[in-house]
Amino acid sequence: MMRADEFEGFGNLIFPASDRITEGMTVSDTARLLPFHSNVNPADVARTVDRMLIAVRSGQLTFHPLYSEDQIADDPDKAVVGLFFFRGGTNAPLSIISAGGGFSYVGSFHEGFPHAQTIADHGENAFVLNYRTGSGGRLAAEDLAVAIDFAFANAHELDVDPTGYALWGSSAGARMAAVLGSHGTIAFGQGHRPRPSAVIMAYTGHSDISGTVPPTFAVVGSDDVIAPSWLVRQHIDRLRLAGVRTEFHAFPNIGHGFGLGTGTAAEGWIDDALAFWRTNRIQRG
Repeated sequence: MMRADEFEGFGNLIFPASDRITEGMTVSDTARLLPFHSNVNPADVARTVDRMLIAVRSGQLTFHPLYSEDQIADDPDKAVVGLFFFRGGTNAPLSIISAGGGFSYVGSFHEGFPHAQTIADHGENAFVLNYRTGSGGRLAAEDLAVAIDFAFANAHELDVDPTGYALWGSSAGARMAAVLGSHGTIAFGQGHRPRPSAVIMAYTGHSDISGTVPPTFAVVGSDDVIAPSWLVRQHIDRLRLAGVRTEFHAFPNIGHGFGLGTGTAAEGWIDDALAFWRTNRIQRG
């Protein structure tokens, strides 16, 4: 695996399970770090990390810890919590992205950073959250609430517009996005912040429709055995019948954790998701 001084202070968060990364590992071995994921292409991984390195050097990618030194001293697990900020346009809207991993790891290099790079390429700003695992996702949801608060509190300094922001998530991360979208930051120990204009969910079995559910976009693979496509469709149908604006896509011959879906029937889904977010952002505005 590569080492780069530019990643000092957060390089250990780019790949999950850093304690399992050995000197002899190469990019081609990274799929074994993601047991709940599929379609992990070494060339895509290398391209993603190379682009991150270039972005750090140009100031287009920065990392922001979310807890103070005193908070970390009280709870050392909070040391891993932070936001990778992929800059798009000045004062452009923002998304916050939470990758999946069954709340046992955070698979951002497969379904967080590539998504953020695509969003930034389209001119919007994107944050990727590295969150605490374990505890059935409660800690992760608390970290996402802190991340939303951070984005609003630092919007002027970062030259971003949080109005009409979106929450994106995959698998466990999609569950986080949906829960925060429906129940808000105040339910997880933070002050009141506006709900997102859209929630973008990839392959999750989340089924709760309580709270105030934002417009919701969902994608899943037909061969997903972790979040079956019929279950995701059922959830979206229930939201639609409840009056929530929705969009649903099920892609053939692909399983769980496909990321951007490069080289599969799912390739290009992120463009549809961006269009859905923009439409609902405008309607909300």
